[in-house]
This record gives sequence, structure tokens and C-alpha cells, in this order.
Amino acid sequence: MDTEDLNSALALVRGARRIEVFTGAGMSAESGLETYRDERTGVWSTVDPRAMASISAWARDPEPMWAWYRWRAGIAARAEPNAGHRALAHWADRADLHITTQNIDDLHERAGSVDVTHLHGSLFDYRCTICSKPWRDDGNYPAEPVPGFAPPACPLCENPVRPGVVWFGENLPQREWEMAEDGMGEADLVLIIGTSGVVQPAASLPEIAHAAGTPILEISPARTQLSRLASFSWRATAAGALPALVVGLGV
Repeated sequence: MDTEDLNSALALVRGARRIEVFTGAGMSAESGLETYRDERTGVWSTVDPRAMASISAWARDPEPMWAWYRWRAGIAARAEPNAGHRALAHWADRADLHITTQNIDDLHERAGSVDVTHLHGSLFDYRCTICSKPWRDDGNYPAEPVPGFAPPACPLCENPVRPGVVWFGENLPQREWEMAEDGMGEADLVLIIGTSGVVQPAASLPEIAHAAGTPILEISPARTQLSRLASFSWRATAAGALPALVVGLGV
């Protein structure tokens, strides 16, 4: 851990009373979950997002997508929160800290964080495609990817149940979006962790804090589209930087 970088981050963070944390796929990378846009190992390097993450593909043929998301849910369910997730949960026990995440896993919650807003939905929330009646996850996840199988029928209207994630071609959930906007607008410190900053409209949220002159700390191993907004960019991973930051704050 670079002491100079840690001290720069601590100088920015000390004294913050209302902290907004904005996380992306890099937050969960050290838990073994792939990011989406890495050229070699990202999810979209091997799977066409138009085939597995669009509402139009679901309307044409839901079976391949249902099988893929159930397999992905199993991978996420077997993953464990990393030291970065746990550090944020520990910090939130002692500060007014809200997390807005683009991630569809539940690692923030399993680490102990309570105040979490999911902008892009969750792998573990399911609802009817048509009437939106919730479906209780039975935890029956395939151990290996399979070509496809039929989603269960809604017990109310008999239409197919779908994953509760936001696909390309769909709007973000209004309530969650408003909570994220409020978090950015009311914070006196913003942490951006593990996001490439290329997925819109989510990537526009830190602009709210930047326009207000709010200090922004970015934690990312590499430069991102949001680095230009940061008061300081710490070239580190979530699991490396966040525990050091919490220890340095003495919380």
C-alpha cells in the first residue's frame, strides 16, 4: 500500500459527514465475479449483450436467457464478500454512508451493508414479465451453463417469470434513480469504486456531485471515464484500499 496515496485519500475523506458510495463491477472482482468490459476476461467478451441482456431478446426467446441468468445467480450466490465490501459495511456502522451500486449481486448486503440502492436490479429478485408479481427464488441454480430451459410460469397470470435486472432497452427503476440522485446531491463526499463510467445513465450520477463542488475520491486500478471528475484517483483495488482507508480513519 502506497503511504502517499493513502494519506491523500485520508485527507479528502476526513471530516465527511454524509458519504455517497458509487460502485461498479470492479467492487466484486476480488470476490471472483468477472467485470463486464475487460477485453480478455469480461462477461461481454464471451457473450453478446444483445442476446443475453436486452428486452427484445427476452421477448423473442426467454429460454436461453433464463438459463444463463440462473447460472450467473448461482455463481454470485457462491461468491463471498471481499475485504472491500466488509470495510464499507463496517464504515457504515459508524457514519452516514449510502451505497448506490450498478452491481446485480448481493455482496454488499451479505457483507452487512443495509443502505444499498441497486440501480440495475438484482440477480436474486424475480417477477412476472407481464403483471410483475414477485416470484420466490427456489435456489435451484445450474452448476454449469446450459443452452436453455423454460422459465417458470407466473402463478397469477401464467406468463413467464423473468430476472429482476435492468436490460438494454429498459428504463432504470424510478425510485432507485431518485434515491441515487438524492445521495449524490446531499453528500459531502463521494467515493467512486470499481466502475468504468461508460454505462449511461448511471455514469452521469457523479456529475451531480462534481457540479456542486463535492470532493470525489475514485478507487480504481486504472483510469476510467469518471477519473476526470475525481478530486483524487487512487490506483488501487477495492479490497486493498478500503480496509486501509477505514483503519486510517480509525472507525
